[in-house]
Amino acid sequence: MFDIHRVEVEWGGRPLTLETGKVARQADGAVLATYGETKVLATVVAAKEPKPGQDFFPLTVNYQEKAFAAGKIPGGFFKREGRPSEHETLTSRLIDRPIRPLFVDGFKCDTQVIITVLSHDMENAPDILAMVAASAALTISGIPFMGPIGGARVGYINGEYVLNPFIDDMPESSLDLIVAGTGDAVLMVESEASELSEEIMLGAVMFGHAGFQPVIDAIIKLAETAARPPRELNLPDHSALAERVKALASDDLTAAYAISEKTARKTAVDAVKAKVLETLEAEAGEAGIDKVVIGDLFKKTEAGIVRGAILDKGERIDGRDLKTVRPIVSEVGILPRAHGSALFTRGETQALAVATLGTNDDEQFVDALEGTYKATFMLHYNFPPYSVGETGRMGSPGRREIGHGKLAWRAVHPLLPPHHEFPYTLRVVSEVTESNGSSSMATVCGTSLALMDAGVPLKAPVAGIAMGLIKEGEKFAVLSDILGDEDHLGDMDFKVAGTTNGITSLQMDIKIAGITEEIMQVALDQARDGRIHILGEMGNALSEARAELGEHAPRIEVMKIPVDKIREVIGSGGKVIREIVEKTGAKVNIEDDGTVKIASADGKAIKAAINWINSIAAEPEVGMIYEGRVVKTVDFGAFVNFFGAKDGLVHISQLAPQKVAKTTDVVKEGDKVWVKLMGFDERGKVRLSMKVVDQDTGKEIENA
Repeated sequence: MFDIHRVEVEWGGRPLTLETGKVARQADGAVLATYGETKVLATVVAAKEPKPGQDFFPLTVNYQEKAFAAGKIPGGFFKREGRPSEHETLTSRLIDRPIRPLFVDGFKCDTQVIITVLSHDMENAPDILAMVAASAALTISGIPFMGPIGGARVGYINGEYVLNPFIDDMPESSLDLIVAGTGDAVLMVESEASELSEEIMLGAVMFGHAGFQPVIDAIIKLAETAARPPRELNLPDHSALAERVKALASDDLTAAYAISEKTARKTAVDAVKAKVLETLEAEAGEAGIDKVVIGDLFKKTEAGIVRGAILDKGERIDGRDLKTVRPIVSEVGILPRAHGSALFTRGETQALAVATLGTNDDEQFVDALEGTYKATFMLHYNFPPYSVGETGRMGSPGRREIGHGKLAWRAVHPLLPPHHEFPYTLRVVSEVTESNGSSSMATVCGTSLALMDAGVPLKAPVAGIAMGLIKEGEKFAVLSDILGDEDHLGDMDFKVAGTTNGITSLQMDIKIAGITEEIMQVALDQARDGRIHILGEMGNALSEARAELGEHAPRIEVMKIPVDKIREVIGSGGKVIREIVEKTGAKVNIEDDGTVKIASADGKAIKAAINWINSIAAEPEVGMIYEGRVVKTVDFGAFVNFFGAKDGLVHISQLAPQKVAKTTDVVKEGDKVWVKLMGFDERGKVRLSMKVVDQDTGKEIENA
C-alpha cells in the first residue's frame, strides 16, 4: 500500500531521519523528519498554473506547532489552536527566507509549504528540523526549486562552537545562531549574541555551513529514489521586448536616479514608467500589451542602471560613496509623560521609540510547547503606511512587523541588566514615522536611547546598520547603510547590531544563490566601522543610562521574608495583601521563595507597604535602632510602636540622659522617636532605650 523511502544520517551526535511515501501522499511533496524524538511533517503543493496577471511569486510558508506534540491541551476557552503565535510566525519567516531565492525565475504558481510539529522531545528544537523537512519536501516535489538547502543552529559554549545544542544547553551559550544555505554558499543567517567579535561570528556561520552538509547529502539521496518528475516550465522569450523597454527608459531612468530625495525620485521614476507604457500601447495598437510583463522588464532596467552605476563608478543613488552613513540626528526625552523616549533620524528613515517600565503584573505569559514562561522584555515594531507616503490597511501586526521587532529585540536583549537586579517589566514601542531603508536598525538605535532615557542601566549603548550587496559575476560592492531602493534592487540585506565591544545580533538575507566567506568578511568589517560611527552620533544625545528612573516611572523595592511567613502576609483568601495594596496604594508581588516586590511611583506608598509587611513577617533585631511613635505614656515610662504592629516599653530611667520626674516631661503621646532594642525581660516583653527627637529642632537627644 505504501511506497516508503527513508534516509538516515548521524547529525550532531544523534540520528536524523527523512521519510516519504506514507503520510500526505496527495501533496506534491511530503517529508516526515525525525531528530531524536522530535518529529515534523512538511508538505508542499503548487498550483498547476499561475493566476492571470500575477506579477510576483506567491509563496506562503506556514509553520504550526500542535499542542499534542508536547502532550498538552491548548489553553483558552476553545481548547484548540488558534491564530499563529509570534514564535510560529517567526519560524515561518525563518524557513521562507532561504528557500525563496531558489525558485526558478519566472515561476509564479501559487505555492504553499506547511510544516506541522507532531512530536517534541523537549531536547531538540523543531525549527531547524522544520527547515530541513521543508527543503526535502520541495526537492522531491518536482516544483522548479534549485535546492536543496540545509540549516543548523550554532551555539558558542565555553569558547567552543556547538552544532545543534540541546535546548537545555542554550542558557549556557553566548550565541544563538541559525544559518541556512546550499552546498556552496550561505543564504540566510539569524542570530543573537553576547557582544561577540566579528571573527567569532563569521567562524560560527562557516561552522554551521559545514555542519549541515550531511543534511544536504541526505536530501539528495532521498530525491534520487523518491523525487517526482520535474515540472515543465515553458517561459516565454521576452528578450526583444526587454531591449525595447531598455531603449525607451534608460536615459530618463538614469536622470531620475540622480535625484537624491526619495519622494521626488519616485515621482520621476513613475513618470518614466507611464511614458514607456504609453509608448508601447501606441505601438501595439489593438493587439494590446501585457502590463505585468512590461512592469517586470522595467524593474530589471531600473536594477541594471542602479547596479551598474555602483559597480562601475562607485556612485550611489543619493551621491554617497560605498561606506558613508547618512546624516544622523538623535533626540531623547521628547515625550513628557513617557518613562523614556527617543526620536532617531538617519537620512529619510526615522523611528520614534518609547519605553515603558512596568511591574510583575505586566509580564507577558507565553504558552509554548516547552512550557509556559514569563517575558519581561517586549519590543513592538509598527510600520504605518504614512511612513512611506502611502495609504494602507491598519490592523494587527503582519509577519514583517513581527520579524523586524524580534530582530531589534535580539539586538538589545543581551545588554539588559539581569531581572533580579533590575526587577522591571520593560516594553518598548517603535513607531516608524519615516522609512527609506532599514527601519529595523533605526528601531535598535531608538530603543537603546529610549531605554537609557528611562534610566534602564544597559551594559552599553547598542546601534544597528544595514549593509547591501551588488554582485555581478566575480565583481561585487558592499554598501553601508542602504536605501530602500538599494535593498529593493540589490542582492543582499545584511543587518548587524552591536556595541563598541562586539555584535549582539546579525541577520542576513540573500536574493541570489548565496555569498562567500570573503564577501561576509568585507561586510562585517565595513559594518563595524559604520556601527561605531552611529554610536558616536547617538552619544551626542545620550551616552549612558540616566542616573535615576523617569519621573513618572514606578519605583520597585525588593525585600525578602521567611517562606513560612508568606501565608501570613497574604492572609486568608488574600485578605491581608489586598488590604495592604488598597491602603498604601503600592503594588505587592510575593514569589514562592519569599521575594517581595513593592512598586509605586510614590516613595511613601512603598515605605508604608514595606513597614506593614515587616510588621507581619519580620522580627526586630537586638541592638538595632528603629523609628517609632509613642502610643501611651505611664508613670514608669512610655510604650512605643516601633516595628509595624510591635510595641515595646521604654522605662523612665531610659528616657533621657538625666533623671526625670515625669514621663511627660520628655515625651507625649504621638511623638516621633528613635528607639534601640535592648532585649527582652524575663516575661518576654520588649525592652527599649530611646533617642528622643526634639520636635522643634529635629535633633536627637541620645541616652548616654
